[in-house]
Amino acid sequence: MAQEASNIYDIKVVTRQKQEITLGEYKGKVLLIVNTATKCGFTPQYTELEELYKQYREQGLEILDFPCNQFGNQAPGTEEEIHEFCQLNYGTEFPQFRKIEVNGENQHPLFAYLKAQKGFEGFDLNHPIGKILDEMLGKQNPDYAASADIKWNFTKFLVDREGKVVARFEPTAPIADVEAAIKALL
Repeated sequence: MAQEASNIYDIKVVTRQKQEITLGEYKGKVLLIVNTATKCGFTPQYTELEELYKQYREQGLEILDFPCNQFGNQAPGTEEEIHEFCQLNYGTEFPQFRKIEVNGENQHPLFAYLKAQKGFEGFDLNHPIGKILDEMLGKQNPDYAASADIKWNFTKFLVDREGKVVARFEPTAPIADVEAAIKALL
């Protein structure tokens, strides 16, 4: 279904305000697409994401936030509760969308498309949570790394101005690496 999309701009998403749009509204922008959660060890990454957004928005960066409750039920609440939490705790201003699933039979076509373009390349095992995730997922499925599935909250996909998915960053990737890749595209 999503793999058949000819490009990312044809994919429909629903805003937090329940308005259906296509990603074509972001054509010509550099996109950082993130699956997020408000009760996760990586939730403080909202601070870093907001800093990137403030610094590079005028140059053409858009960060698209897709809350997802598939990993440890760490994105509880309604879209409004999640939005309020993010604004109160992290001052986020980047667009937030309806809560979605990123894996499985109910996965959103956007994440099916993104995963088809950039598979899992591994966690940073120097990151303390990277080791924990690797051990936990390895116990559940020794072959977990072979799948393109999203492994945890705050996986990020970088899309260039032409709509090409150019990079995938796992939640353990240093934000400096994400920033360097964004700067190269701007």
